[in-house]
Amino acid sequence: MDGARPAPGREDRLAENPKNQVQSVAKAFAVLHAFTPERAELTMAEVAARAGLDRGTAFRLVHTLLGLGYLRPGEGRRFRLALKCLELGHAALSADDLAGHATPLLRDLVPAFADAGSLGVLDQGEVVYLARVEAGLDRHGVQRRPGTRIGAYATALGHAMLAWLPPEQQVAQLESLPRVKLSERTITGLEPLLERLRLVRAKGYALSDGENAYGLCTVAAPVLGADGRPLAGVSLTIAGGRLPAGEFTALAAPHVCRVAAELAEAVRLSRGAIGLPEPRR
Repeated sequence: MDGARPAPGREDRLAENPKNQVQSVAKAFAVLHAFTPERAELTMAEVAARAGLDRGTAFRLVHTLLGLGYLRPGEGRRFRLALKCLELGHAALSADDLAGHATPLLRDLVPAFADAGSLGVLDQGEVVYLARVEAGLDRHGVQRRPGTRIGAYATALGHAMLAWLPPEQQVAQLESLPRVKLSERTITGLEPLLERLRLVRAKGYALSDGENAYGLCTVAAPVLGADGRPLAGVSLTIAGGRLPAGEFTALAAPHVCRVAAELAEAVRLSRGAIGLPEPRR
C-alpha cells in the first residue's frame, strides 16, 4: 500500500462527469449561495453578478425561487433568502445524533485510508466509543464497539480531547482512574502525559503508535464546541504493516481534522438539534 487514494468508484465517476449534471440546478444553487450574512439583500443585478449569470437567467431563476418560497422580496427591488431554506438544513442536521452524522464520514475513509474509524467522547478519564467503522481490525483481536471504554491516557482519541481542556481538568481526568501499561510504549507518568498533551494541542491532532494495542497506529482530532472545549474526538487507525507511522500520519491527519471540523460545524449550525448520547456504564 503506497498511500495513494484508490480509484474513484462508479458513483464518484458519474457525479464528476459534467454530462450527468443538470446545469440549471447548479445555477439555482449559485443564486441561493449569492446571499450571505453580509449581503442578506441583493438586487437582480447583484444576484446575477455574484452568481456568475447573465441577467435573463438570473431573472428566471429568482422568480422561480420566489414562486417556490425559497426567496422573498426585500426592501425596494431587492430579494433575500426565505425561512423555507431552513427546512433543508434542519432536515439534514437533525436527522440523527453526532454518531449518526459521523458514521458516513468515517465510511468514506475506511478502508480507503485506514482500517478503522471512530467517534468517541470523554467520560471520567475514559474514552467511550460512540461510533465505529472497521475493515479487518477484528482479525487483530481489537474490539471497539459503541459503548466500549478505554483509559483516555493511553489513546490518541483521549489525548485529542484532553489536550483542549484547561490544565486542572486534564489532571483531574488523568487522575480519575489507575494508569497501567497496555504495552511497553504506554505513557503512564502524569508529567510526561501533560507534556504530550501540550504537543498535541500545538499540532492540532494526536498520534498513538502502539501505545494501547500492539501494532496499531491511530491519529485523532477533537470535535470542538463553540467555546473551544472538546465535545468529542474522531480517529483513524491502521494495523501495523499497512504503512509506516510517519506516512500514515501525513495521510490521515488532514482527513481526521477535516471530519472533526465538519462535525463541529454541524453541531454549531444545528443549534442543539445534534446531540451526544449520554455515556453509559
